[in-house]
Amino acid sequence: MKEKSTLAERDREATERRLIDTIGRMIAENGFEKIGINAVAAQSGVSKILIYRYFGSVEGLITTYIRQHDFWINFPLDFPSREDLPVFLKQTFQNQIEELRNNPTAKRLYRWELSCNNEMIAQLREQREKVGINLVEKVCELTGLPQKEIAVMASLLTASITYLVMLEEFCPVFNGIAINENAGWEQISEGINTLIDKYFKSENHEQ
Repeated sequence: MKEKSTLAERDREATERRLIDTIGRMIAENGFEKIGINAVAAQSGVSKILIYRYFGSVEGLITTYIRQHDFWINFPLDFPSREDLPVFLKQTFQNQIEELRNNPTAKRLYRWELSCNNEMIAQLREQREKVGINLVEKVCELTGLPQKEIAVMASLLTASITYLVMLEEFCPVFNGIAINENAGWEQISEGINTLIDKYFKSENHEQ
């Protein structure tokens, strides 16, 4: 009985993985709006009954995909020492840039979020908000800086990266920066690093 149970669990894991991979491809190709249960079943080769049984609905399947792939929801909980904080922040924003630029599904997700509002999006934003607040609080604990100040800086950087990544396919140049080319993003990354270095240098000087 235990062996049968183990095989069933493995079969379910494999089926869930196939469905999640399928939904990722479908989102990347056509966005979120045109996804339906029949199309998912046809492209994955999995019956509608199993999709409902494992995820409750197509929306449940999409939510599972997003939770597994969203950059901020899956942000690591480990935090560096005060001395390593600037390097950690630089790498964080660099990772955000690389993740969004190399993940067409993530781009579509953010565009979709801006064009509609539903319970799934509300839950996603709530999860991201918890991560963001936690990160801001951690930085404040390490530096002693006011939370309002850190929250504004974090919001400006993360929102700017997200906007520019979404824009690069439609507007190749922004303020003279070629945002549709790697060189342009290297310039942006270097600028972010400079801002972080200057900010923490100023903070150390004041202390």
